[in-house]
Amino acid sequence: MRGKAPKQSSMLFLQSPEEVVPKRHPIRKVKELADAALRELSPVFDAMYATSGRDSVPPERLLKASVLMALYSVRSERMFCEQLGYNLLFRWFLDMDMAEPPFDASTFSKNRTRLLAHDVANQFFAEVVGLAKANRLMSEEHFTVDGTLIESWASLKSFKKKDDDRQDPPDDPGNPSVNFRGEKRRNETHASTTDPDAKLARKGDGKEAKLCFSAHALMENRHGLLTDFRVDSADGRAERRNALQMLDDSKLHERYVTLGCDKGYDDRGFVDSCRQRKVTPHVAQKKRSAIDERVARHPGYAISQRVRKRVEEIFGWMKTIGGFRRTRFRGIERTAVAGALVATAYNLIRMSRLLAAT
Repeated sequence: MRGKAPKQSSMLFLQSPEEVVPKRHPIRKVKELADAALRELSPVFDAMYATSGRDSVPPERLLKASVLMALYSVRSERMFCEQLGYNLLFRWFLDMDMAEPPFDASTFSKNRTRLLAHDVANQFFAEVVGLAKANRLMSEEHFTVDGTLIESWASLKSFKKKDDDRQDPPDDPGNPSVNFRGEKRRNETHASTTDPDAKLARKGDGKEAKLCFSAHALMENRHGLLTDFRVDSADGRAERRNALQMLDDSKLHERYVTLGCDKGYDDRGFVDSCRQRKVTPHVAQKKRSAIDERVARHPGYAISQRVRKRVEEIFGWMKTIGGFRRTRFRGIERTAVAGALVATAYNLIRMSRLLAAT
């Protein structure tokens, strides 16, 4: 028998967001880990705000909102605030009741400067890494480093000569026609008027050049968790430079460790710098390699070369699910904040699955 849709569309009943989320939903473990990390940052949040005045949106809520945007591929803060009005799972994750109105999207922009000044995003990421170490989910001996390109929000039409002060009237103010055929455009002579921090780069020979930033990841090899994540300019030397900086800041040189890398790191200067830090570089070999056979013939070298490919899965998740294929922000600082929050979301979802399996 065909059922009929009732015309009565409203009724009174009592229900909390806690009852809506299934008991075995993986987001529950993510929330538990995120809340544990944010509790450690409470003194930092106290120093960020004045002791008097009108109450603001809690910073914990804004950080967890950024995690939700990465986990559920929400492409903008305005769209997230729209969904916050009717998505009960989002309300439960942010500890909001049913009657509380959603905050405005401008709240993210107004608080981003405060987050930058106190380096909150990186501290949040560090606390999550600390939780992973406390649960014995991270290796202390074997690591992998790699880099990728993140597209800038700036258009190629904004890439102009630095000393060109001409301002020709555009044929279309919204999307003007630009003819740069036959013109040699280089980062030394050109810069983007939209985002000067973005550099012209390409992934390889035969690939198209785009305005990009470079992202760099340091991964431990046991479970594929991120121990460090950074954003820098795509100047061609950023991979090796940031790799050494991450080694120093992670204090890996205090013990003998291995570091898996691709052929882009097969450089005599980089290999020597790793060995000075008591780090054994397991770099993929070129025809004329800086790695000798004493390292390449070791069984651990083959294992590092096989495991290091997991870092590509991290980049793939961050770009396809986390929405970090192209940044929504201008400048390295704001892009680095977004990258740290997406990296935190990846670690949280990965840790939740690992802890559920154990």
